[in-house]
Amino acid sequence: MKHRILVLLALAPLAPAWAQTASIPETVVTATRIPTPQERLPAATTVIDRQIIEERGYVTLADALVSVPGFRIVQSGGLGQQSSGFMRGTNSNHVLVLRDGVPINDASEPNGAFNFGNTLLGDIERIEVVRGPVSAIYGTSAIGGVINLITRRAPTDRQAQPYGELAGGTNYTARGVAGVAGTIGNTDYGVTGQSVSTRGSNAVAPRFYKNQGERDGFRSAVITARGGVNIGETAPANVLGMTRVDGLVTMRENRFGLDNIPNDDPNYTGDDRNWMGFLRGANELFGGNWTTGLTLSATEDRRRYRNWPNGLSSSTADDLYRGRRERLAWDNTVRLADFGILTANNLVFGAGFENESAFTKSIQSGFRQDVDRSQRSAFAYIGTQHRLWDRLDVTTALRQDDPDGFDGATTWRLGGVLSLPEIASRLIASGGTAFKAPSIYQRYGINNFGFKGNPDLRPEDATAWEVGIETDIAQNLTVSALYFESRIRNLINFTSSFLSYENIARAHIQGGEFGVNWRLSDSFSTRAAWTVQEARDEVRDTPLARRPRNSASLSPRIAPRVDWVDVPNARLIIAPEFIYIGKAWDYVYPDDGGFGSNSYSDEGFIFNLTASLPVTQQITAFIEARNLGNRRYEPANGFVIPGRSAIFGLRGVF
Repeated sequence: MKHRILVLLALAPLAPAWAQTASIPETVVTATRIPTPQERLPAATTVIDRQIIEERGYVTLADALVSVPGFRIVQSGGLGQQSSGFMRGTNSNHVLVLRDGVPINDASEPNGAFNFGNTLLGDIERIEVVRGPVSAIYGTSAIGGVINLITRRAPTDRQAQPYGELAGGTNYTARGVAGVAGTIGNTDYGVTGQSVSTRGSNAVAPRFYKNQGERDGFRSAVITARGGVNIGETAPANVLGMTRVDGLVTMRENRFGLDNIPNDDPNYTGDDRNWMGFLRGANELFGGNWTTGLTLSATEDRRRYRNWPNGLSSSTADDLYRGRRERLAWDNTVRLADFGILTANNLVFGAGFENESAFTKSIQSGFRQDVDRSQRSAFAYIGTQHRLWDRLDVTTALRQDDPDGFDGATTWRLGGVLSLPEIASRLIASGGTAFKAPSIYQRYGINNFGFKGNPDLRPEDATAWEVGIETDIAQNLTVSALYFESRIRNLINFTSSFLSYENIARAHIQGGEFGVNWRLSDSFSTRAAWTVQEARDEVRDTPLARRPRNSASLSPRIAPRVDWVDVPNARLIIAPEFIYIGKAWDYVYPDDGGFGSNSYSDEGFIFNLTASLPVTQQITAFIEARNLGNRRYEPANGFVIPGRSAIFGLRGVF
């Protein structure tokens, strides 16, 4: 496997890549905590902004991430049901999700995994994805990478700017977004409400003989409010400068149908509620060269799943999960003076405390599991960023996490980007360590069949590195290739008796990411990505489940001018999306619904298409068609993606 990937790297100029053109660098905050042009970051990053979200019709976070290189979404059921994300072959609980820099993973989830199918995007301005180990910057769970959801910002030149969306279509689907944002003097604000309701589709694979054809409905409502105020003005050096205070509160409730496989279960329903908020104060010192701030945040998740006996099944369930996290963080960014060959010098450092708690009471047909505990953690970090000889960008990071009750973790990261303008290329290399702390359930969970968590578990830890190249073939064409490798140790798994957990598993992952970004003109551009990887369980010497060896995406954007619309410079935006997911190791059920076995699941091919056209200067009409090939692909064996569907709607900014 490694030799094949190295050959592909050597042929990088011939391979597709995923990169921005050199003429329009994207600025990314998440990778280093410092706003940095994407081409100067020693990390594989993808940015999905508001324009991309709207032009491609992304409704949930899972929709938006499906074409990100090295990332795979696995949805076990319909909308609202568990959607796991596997970043670069790591486990689904090795991805840390942030909201404006605040961790929002659910503390009550038994393994600490995030549900990507629950989050709607009507209140999101951009999504930043950083692939690779970044625990040295963000702490636990960031073995595979970090995803940061950045809330919509207020316009600086409008006191009130309303915006909204209204759409409907197949499967009795209706959705809407309504919001207003603006700036009044030194105060800015934004409020967004959004809702989705659908009859849904049958998530159980139609190949099962006992499939009942039951649809999994979904209803979601979200409201988000944010505001900020600037106090004072940027002052001369050695004088206290401007203070910024801002806050956010968002609340969500989802209700949906659930399924068991290989049989439908019409009485199985779920209710998922979440709220999160933060209050942040930041002050500029010494003429803005030092920014220091405190962030107080809290998140709470409450999930309940119920199932009652019926003519198809005598199974019962009443599961309640409640997780909470409170956090206080002190963050600093210092812009240092140039020193000889060292320019663009920055220092980041900070510290903080976090408390997470979980309450679980799960009762399923006589089986019961419980947990009611909390755990605390303290952390401190430091990082630097430099530019040498005006062509070599170097970043460093070091962090110490000290959770209560088990060994702490020291993580580091070092990376560099070497600009080679003589050959219009950039060389990228980085390496580091990461860890995942045991979840509360893994440490303290119990059930009535003798299971008991292990409070002496050690954190899972990983060492990873990557190296790649980006080349501008022309001003409008960039190609790149990147090789990555990671080894993960002390993975938490069940004991041989299944009555507790222990640190016994190990994994070895290696792969390559290749792609192209071609902007032929304002009327046509395209991005393509191909990821090849090998992810293996080193103890069992088997592939890691649900990690395909190959995946690829092609995302053209066709934007011809249209003269028959009474809007200046109007363009018809046509945005096809082709997704390929190769075969993956999984537990495969036979068509008769009997006992299955471990083998490779079938590959999948998905074709989506979105088109939008302005009808006035403020209003745009759009149509979204999903799974036009009506493929019955099963991302998790037994659960099928929705069939062919279409949505028509209007959106506007007034």
